Amino acid sequence: MFIDILVAEIGSTTTLVNAFSGINTPSPRFIGQGQAPTSVLEGDVRIGLSGAVNDLAKNLGADKIEYGEMFATSSAAGGLRMTVHGLVYEMTVKAAQAAALGAGAIIKHATAGKLSEFDIDDIKALDPNLILLAGGTDYGERETAAFNAKAIAESGMKIPVIYGGNIQNHRLVEKIFTDAGIPFYITENVYPKLDMLNIEPARRIIHQVFEEHIIKAAGMEHIRDMVTGNIIPTPGAVMEASQLLQAAIGDLTVIDIGGATTDVHSVTKGSDEIAVMMTTPEPFAKRTVEGDLGMYVNAKNLIDMIGSEKLANELDLDMEAVMASYKPIPETPEQFKLTERLCLEAGLMALERHAGAFRYIYTPQGRQTIAEGKDLSIIKYLVGTGGALTRLPHHEEIARKLADCNTGGLMLFPRPQRVKLLFDNHYIMASLGVLSKRYPEAALDLMLQSLGFNK
Repeated sequence: MFIDILVAEIGSTTTLVNAFSGINTPSPRFIGQGQAPTSVLEGDVRIGLSGAVNDLAKNLGADKIEYGEMFATSSAAGGLRMTVHGLVYEMTVKAAQAAALGAGAIIKHATAGKLSEFDIDDIKALDPNLILLAGGTDYGERETAAFNAKAIAESGMKIPVIYGGNIQNHRLVEKIFTDAGIPFYITENVYPKLDMLNIEPARRIIHQVFEEHIIKAAGMEHIRDMVTGNIIPTPGAVMEASQLLQAAIGDLTVIDIGGATTDVHSVTKGSDEIAVMMTTPEPFAKRTVEGDLGMYVNAKNLIDMIGSEKLANELDLDMEAVMASYKPIPETPEQFKLTERLCLEAGLMALERHAGAFRYIYTPQGRQTIAEGKDLSIIKYLVGTGGALTRLPHHEEIARKLADCNTGGLMLFPRPQRVKLLFDNHYIMASLGVLSKRYPEAALDLMLQSLGFNK
């Protein structure tokens, strides 16, 4: 059986392969999915990829699958691990973090100011895939970024570095890393002027560097034997899909409540009315990842947040008995009941952390209202993706409670009943994000199909 395009999602434990046909026609279609255990730790990613393709063939009733192109997203082997370093935490460091998170990275370490020997030791111990070095507005402070470049170059590390700081340092920083034999890339300043973010160029180059270097990672060396198209980090692919969708249907927030983390992506410029009250700039497209809000890995943490006794009474459960056999994918009615409650709690906490809020400050002129954080007040849609918000029996009720979370009115989020719900029913947003790199129109059409959205 011949299929136009396969898109693989190489996860830490499972590899999925999604199949699409009619990509170059007015009617592209999602035709099926296969899965197999990820095989990076076995030393060869092709084992898991081949297994997923074989499972796809079985699901489609075919003897064998042949394909025209294969794209991939990857969060295997720890995903894209980055450290970011800037001048002032609330300015260049936060801008660098926003760029890295938007690209799909896991930020393992962030520093402000000049790197100390202990910072260098920390970076070595973390062994990130990539370092993002920022610092200084254009034509502003130069010394800190130059100092940090020398410290990294002299450390003996050969980790690829992206420089997105003061434009006046370009030649100096390039010479420092070139002389040290460190792979080096220059992008536009992530914070070129006070209160101005410019993270999209950095986000794009992070994807480029990830693609160039992922094929050198242990277990991934032969990925190009099967994958012919783009390879980007899985969360970064969801951001690509979110931005493509926003351009077509309007401002939105996408939430994926997973077993290990909860990811929130928002694409909106916010309201003009609130913009004049903002204290710091926020990115147009923002991602946050909450590492303590996973429904399985961090189930105990979520239970502690709610209170075990309160949960037991609320759900009429023997918590000790349920937790003794708790599974990543629930199997019993009791496990489903607890999983859905933890899913709701994780989603509420993640949205509260992602969205900004109104704050009151007191001045000689009296009390004033300011706005801090990301303004989601004019989003039209909340999009549920991932296993929990597309597969749990009561996922629609959970999503409705999430969309109506701003009961007090202080969040920079729409008031109850103003946000429409959409669900990634085919669970393919990440796949479509990487597919959009080459086939944006087909990717958007397929996304609208998955969401059940009528154009």
